[in-house]
Amino acid sequence: MLTRKIQLWDINAHITCRLCEGYLIDATTVTECLHTFCRSCLVKYLEENNTCPTCRIVIHQSHPLQYIGHDRTMQDIVYKLVPGLQEAEMKKQREFYQKLGMEVPGDIKGELCNMKTHLDAQRNGTAKSNSLSLSLSLSLSLSLSFLSVQVSICLECNSSKLRGLKRKWIRCSAQATVLHLKKFIAKKLNLTSFNELDILCNEEILGKDHTLKFVVVTRWRFKKSPLLLHYRPKMDLL
Repeated sequence: MLTRKIQLWDINAHITCRLCEGYLIDATTVTECLHTFCRSCLVKYLEENNTCPTCRIVIHQSHPLQYIGHDRTMQDIVYKLVPGLQEAEMKKQREFYQKLGMEVPGDIKGELCNMKTHLDAQRNGTAKSNSLSLSLSLSLSLSLSFLSVQVSICLECNSSKLRGLKRKWIRCSAQATVLHLKKFIAKKLNLTSFNELDILCNEEILGKDHTLKFVVVTRWRFKKSPLLLHYRPKMDLL
């Protein structure tokens, strides 16, 4: 299998939080733009702001916290890439609850138990040990598969008032939303605003906040072909 040696500092920009500049802990992604931060950092930031700390796009005028979500895939990547990070974080959380005289939550207990089993196996030589070097040998195919589940889409125009895309077949993250597609199409067609578009699946207009994963599961679940979506001008513009 083709592999490439990558230095950890080469990818630090992709696995660190822009707010605290540390490695991502409890990675949380903004659904509007897909930028990721530590959950505690982002929640604290959104107490006084409603824009993304990276690109400054408005997340939501009044309830931005409803448009962020835990990114388990990204957190798993960070823990796999940074030696000892997960163990140190679980230890901090356990000590925090013990200091307050509170019972450690069940999910943290489970993480600690799994981690102890894995570390014991490493010490006994029954599992491959992670390199403590900053040099990591990563399979390109494996690392790419971790980044995101991908969805294949065909974007067809069903209106004579708009032109078709030169490249109607695309692949993008399953976490991308219908709004992202609207912005993509509007940019390709040089439209003044993405709000001029409707995107449909099975002749049903899709909500702008629907993720592609949601669309596939609810409207394309048992079909083997790529997801077929149509776009047209908004009904009130026809």
